[in-house]
Amino acid sequence: MAQLKITLIKSTIGCLKDQKATVESLGLKKINQFKIHNDSPALQGKLAKVSHLVKVEAL
Repeated sequence: MAQLKITLIKSTIGCLKDQKATVESLGLKKINQFKIHNDSPALQGKLAKVSHLVKVEAL
């Protein structure tokens, strides 16, 4: 399974509640914080929803 490094690059202030919840479910709270997740269809759906807030890199 591929691993992805997901970094929060923009604030969630002014975002919709579901977008804030999605960022929180990814484990991100502060700008420039990153988490490493295994790639899955569920993760791809979350990333599509908040693609304007995060940066995704393959490891």
